[in-house]
Amino acid sequence: MSDAGDVDVPEPPEPSGSGGGRGSVTVLGTAHVSKKSVDEVNEAVDRESPDVVAVELDEGRYRQMQGGTPDDIEAEDLLSGNTVFQFLAYWMLSYVQSRLGDQFDIEPGADMRAAIDAAERNGASVALVDRDIQVTIQRFWTRLTLTEKVRMVGGLALGVTDPRTVGLSLGAAFGAFLGLIVGAFLAPLLGVGDLFTLGLAEPTTLRYVGAAGLGIIAGLLIGGLFLPSLERADDGGSSGFALRLGAGVAIGLATCLGLVATGTFVGPLSAGTFESAGGYVLRGTVGVLAGLGVGVLFGGVFGLVLQALGGDVEEIDEIDIEEMTDGDVVAAMMEEFRQFSPRGANALIDERDAYIAHHLHRLREQGYDVLAVVGAGHRAGIERYLAHPAELPPLESISETASGRRFSIAKVFGYLLMVGFVGFFFLLLMAGVRNTLLLQLFIAWVLFNGILSFSLARLAGARWTSAGVGGAVAWLTSINPLLAPGWFAGYVELKHRPVNVRDINTLNEILDDTDRPFDEAFADMLDVPLFRLIMIVAMTNVGSMIGTFLFPVVVLPWFGTEIGGVDALIAELMRGAQNSLELLLGVIGF
Repeated sequence: MSDAGDVDVPEPPEPSGSGGGRGSVTVLGTAHVSKKSVDEVNEAVDRESPDVVAVELDEGRYRQMQGGTPDDIEAEDLLSGNTVFQFLAYWMLSYVQSRLGDQFDIEPGADMRAAIDAAERNGASVALVDRDIQVTIQRFWTRLTLTEKVRMVGGLALGVTDPRTVGLSLGAAFGAFLGLIVGAFLAPLLGVGDLFTLGLAEPTTLRYVGAAGLGIIAGLLIGGLFLPSLERADDGGSSGFALRLGAGVAIGLATCLGLVATGTFVGPLSAGTFESAGGYVLRGTVGVLAGLGVGVLFGGVFGLVLQALGGDVEEIDEIDIEEMTDGDVVAAMMEEFRQFSPRGANALIDERDAYIAHHLHRLREQGYDVLAVVGAGHRAGIERYLAHPAELPPLESISETASGRRFSIAKVFGYLLMVGFVGFFFLLLMAGVRNTLLLQLFIAWVLFNGILSFSLARLAGARWTSAGVGGAVAWLTSINPLLAPGWFAGYVELKHRPVNVRDINTLNEILDDTDRPFDEAFADMLDVPLFRLIMIVAMTNVGSMIGTFLFPVVVLPWFGTEIGGVDALIAELMRGAQNSLELLLGVIGF
């Protein structure tokens, strides 16, 4: 993160020269959204008259609390890890606290602000003793399992709309996508393609259907890249982008339908190409409609389950916020969070207990009398460490970003995919397939992945340069589990779209407006740079993933016809494996 603001950050107090020996630490547990806690902070500072008031803040949050300029995300941070996804975790935590603050009419963090003001009023020093929020969120996100991450992101979705809408939306989207894959690509391979054509397999009909489908696809690409005179997406909202796409689709449809109507077939746009495309479009359309129906049905059931599990969102009214500082209540809340994510609780709670205790113990050893104002959930852990400082873990072990779990199913799958990709071309080479076909296959891989990544990035609102970079590297990143095209697209996008922590407050305000229709809320969220960046990175990666999974069922069958079909292609792979084995046995002397 970049340095931000003109706010002076409190310097650590100099070692005490009073010669009074060891100091003391009093830990005051507060609720960050409680008016009672604000009063208790003021009373405690006035009563204790400490040398130092230690607050549960880091430098970045202190600057923001004091009105400094929010930190911008540097482009390099995006490539250092899952920065965007860490912001999702930070957003979730911030949203929960913001809701509590709005519900009880107090600004989140008012207890910390009161502690700072009281210290200044009494002439005490202020010490910032919490760990950097970016380190905390990174370590927290790394420790979450995939299921926990999905549940956390799902919690944000439930903040935008009700569970039934979420269920229906997810069901419809997943059903339509699955129906497209099954109908357009898998049905012919399974021998049930006729079920998805509705008896409309007459060549002329298929040509017109294929022309319409290819025209729409080509038009979207034309509108996204080749009509700069209609560009308004970057400075005029979504209406200009829709105008570009509409104009592109009109041009694409008119061109392709005109070729079929006049019988003018040019180059690769042959009659056979249009017929083949028509089959894909027809089967895909039927598959999408069928998938929508099934998806909506299951999505509705899923939404009802979500609603039953989530309960009434207004139950928050029943919480007595002033009881949140009571030890038993806080212990129950911490235990509930540990059940949700034991490893996440370790990064978010236990490690910070130790980190804060380290700094408090050092101030105590320097001879200061310290009043530490911390969240009530940290009080017990901090006091335990202060009573037994020998049990504190090394500060360095909890101060750096985590390296993540060594074993990851996603990474293993990525490595297997990379081995499969290299092995596919190697076996075709060993089978004696001509170099021209291998080059064509490689170019098709590059273009197929690139076009899908580029298109979805543009759909998410990326500038064409950002989308172009993501599309250009998609072929490589799709076979490398350590890279993602969204990182590169986001890197370029951040050069023109700076993101800062104030965006999270804006998103919280949108989520809090429960009377706003979902479509309006989502459109407003897209206007927030942080959310737009998340969508661009995610959609670029999704495009590459779709391209990787669809390549074997969409592109390979077309190339397989050059050597006798898919069965012949598999036979070539088997022959390549046999030739490789014979070569290996010859090398080792068998």
